Amino acid sequence: MPMPAITTTHLHWSTPDGRRVLSDLNLTFGSEGVGIVGRNGIGKSTLVKLLAGELQPSAGTIGIDGSVATMRQIVQVGSDGTIADFFGVRAAIDLLRKTEQGLADIDELAEADWTLEARLAAALAQFDLNVSPDTPLASLSGGQRTRAAMAGAIFARPDFLLLDEPSNNLDEDGRAALVDLLGNWAGGAIVVSHDRALLEHMDAIVELTSLGATRYGGNWSQYRARKDIEFAAAQHDLAIAERHIAETSRKAQTAVERKARRDAAGQRKGARGDMPRILIGARKQRAENSGGDNARLADRQRVEAEASASDAQARIERLQTLAIQLAPTGLPANKLVLDVDRISFAYPAGRPILRDLSFQIIGPERIALDGANGSGKTTLLALIGGVLAPSSGCIRRGTRFAMLDQTISILDRAVSIADNFQRLNPAAGNNACRAALARLRFRADAALRIVATLSGGEMLRAALACVLGTNAPPPLLILDEPTNHLDIDSLAAVEAGLNAFDGALLVVSHDRPFIDAIGVSRRIALNPDDAA
Repeated sequence: MPMPAITTTHLHWSTPDGRRVLSDLNLTFGSEGVGIVGRNGIGKSTLVKLLAGELQPSAGTIGIDGSVATMRQIVQVGSDGTIADFFGVRAAIDLLRKTEQGLADIDELAEADWTLEARLAAALAQFDLNVSPDTPLASLSGGQRTRAAMAGAIFARPDFLLLDEPSNNLDEDGRAALVDLLGNWAGGAIVVSHDRALLEHMDAIVELTSLGATRYGGNWSQYRARKDIEFAAAQHDLAIAERHIAETSRKAQTAVERKARRDAAGQRKGARGDMPRILIGARKQRAENSGGDNARLADRQRVEAEASASDAQARIERLQTLAIQLAPTGLPANKLVLDVDRISFAYPAGRPILRDLSFQIIGPERIALDGANGSGKTTLLALIGGVLAPSSGCIRRGTRFAMLDQTISILDRAVSIADNFQRLNPAAGNNACRAALARLRFRADAALRIVATLSGGEMLRAALACVLGTNAPPPLLILDEPTNHLDIDSLAAVEAGLNAFDGALLVVSHDRPFIDAIGVSRRIALNPDDAA
């Protein structure tokens, strides 16, 4: 029996309108953990869908020896989705409910799997979830849905796990459970992720770029070390190529000047009449031939040098991180930015989620909300943003603010990025709009892309450009799991940009390296026991 393997051969995929996404991928995956990395929109999630059979290649082949289970990004949740949907057993659960009500016929009774619910419960318990298969997904927090999706992916014990951003929304315990799962997994795991801590546990890294796919042996740190070497080599090659261009131009100019001096000397000698006419003509022909040869040689050398410089510059652009510059907010150090005064909240007929919570933000503080999945972090942000009203207590907002939630609801998905910028910043002109979007790599026609066609990371970048790209950004920025869909290069740039932001930050994030990198000065713990 062959060992489980997944192989792609000259794999291509393009969108229905002809935009190329993946080109000539030749990859082999075995019983190992492989992290897939690359810029947002480069095709990481598309590759997962191709391997899962949800999309068909435009060209090339995919060979799969073994079984495959997929866990995808969970951005939007349908109103009727249940836990059973994650496990692919909704019909089987419906049959059990039918038999329990005495409505099943003899054939259906024979098909009923009476051990199913116990096995589902065991899989869910592995990720600390005590919920029934009928539980609506909409009633779970983002982290709880992610845990349920993990349980569903491993339920059938496949040969390969395809995981698309599996650590999104997970609290620290959930991330630890994911690392344990992958560490103990005997089969193959193909993991699309920007989570640097998770990528440290991979056996190899595959980087997708516009040029194709490159495999690097080892974990994230080893991959980054190799990329740093490549970046230094590209800078070295660019410097050599630029010197070669300058030297070629200098030599070409010297040759032109030397020929001009010879031609002038010959003309003066011919004018004196001391050289036979036939010899003058021969020397003129030789000079013209020599000049033409030198010009062609100089042109060829210049083209070769410029091509080398262009190649090195393209490599640098691929390796360089995104740079973000923010205008100052002018927030005073003693300004009361936010006052949360003894608030409590419970959904109708539900248990309290928040109880008697108070805190203030004064000046450009950087605050992180801590708490396990389901402790009320996202609910608190909805209260602060005015989407929900407290059951008791009050919230006072002392300045303008912008909130980027997990679904990036600030953007209208039906229109372009540029249209969203103009809607959110009506006083900004077209040039200011284009400049703000270009700083986050939405240049030229990219600024006209419809938001619904963007990847999760591109959508967050677009939102950051629309909110922070003006000359007067809001003094308070509220971020709910901002790193969920950012590629790693963009993540590093957002960290640098937020460090340059002089306003106040209120952040929900389970990404500890991100929290550390942006200089959070205070943490507020939401104790789930208070909501029991």
